[in-house]
Amino acid sequence: MAAMKGIKGMMMKPHSLIPIRNASRSSASFHNPWDDNSLQASLRNPWDDNPHHDTYNPNNNTLANANEFNKTKRFSLILPRSTESLSGMKKGKNLKKSGVILETGVVLLKNYVSVSDQVKIVNTCQQFGMGRGGFYQPITNNGGKMNLHMMCFGRNWDPKTKYNSKYRSDGSHALPLPHQLISLAETSIKDSQAYDDRMPSMDPDICVVNFYTSTGKLGLHQDRDESESSLKKGLPVVSISIGDSAKFLYGNSREVGKAKVVLLESGDVLIFGGKSRLVYHGVTKIIPNSAPLSLLQQVKLRPGRLNLTLRQY
Repeated sequence: MAAMKGIKGMMMKPHSLIPIRNASRSSASFHNPWDDNSLQASLRNPWDDNPHHDTYNPNNNTLANANEFNKTKRFSLILPRSTESLSGMKKGKNLKKSGVILETGVVLLKNYVSVSDQVKIVNTCQQFGMGRGGFYQPITNNGGKMNLHMMCFGRNWDPKTKYNSKYRSDGSHALPLPHQLISLAETSIKDSQAYDDRMPSMDPDICVVNFYTSTGKLGLHQDRDESESSLKKGLPVVSISIGDSAKFLYGNSREVGKAKVVLLESGDVLIFGGKSRLVYHGVTKIIPNSAPLSLLQQVKLRPGRLNLTLRQY
């Protein structure tokens, strides 16, 4: 396997590809969570009424919240494209599932989510994302907007309040976490344990959904806002990529020059936990026109990358 080029001339050491156990299985054999064609939400993760959460009640200011919600510009994942606009895109190959051990506690499952299930995930996110509590651009601590669109299932998170605010600024409660996403996360962790048997299991109750446009990016950071217990146990983060490919950085510090880089493609699932639970990671570039043609033919996903990260608070 040839060495892969990284960013600014960095070289990424090749990693051994290990076939996923029973890789020839159809997606249905690992209990395809979308077989019931429903969007049932899980009841396993209700908000726990922790006294440390804020007590803001949107019903106290219903009109103001409704006005703010109505002023919010809806962000749609679906962007109708003509057949001609897709004609120049290359048809993706039918790649087999494989596992890449990046380092202890970091496992990449290549081509893990089938195109048909990617379509269902996009449609699920589109349905929830266009309503109250759907996609918006969070405001950072310095007052600027993040270079992505976000929504949350299970529990709200944003750069300012972290998980401490039960409601968003428009009065929206966090969306209920669809059980299909829980099932996908649990199954991917189980399969990752075939390569790293120290990867902890977890019961996902949070999903942060980000959409990066072609210019979107995210600086190196740690996911460390979950509970002390979750972090101490090293409960993993499960990251699902759909759409255009992304250059993903990870390392032991915020120094970009010391980070490793891997290309995350549509259908890939990256899992980091255990010793690597607090690994620094980020997205430095979205690769235009790299989404699978078969995906775009079935659902007109706008140019960019849809990323879902599941974790246990």
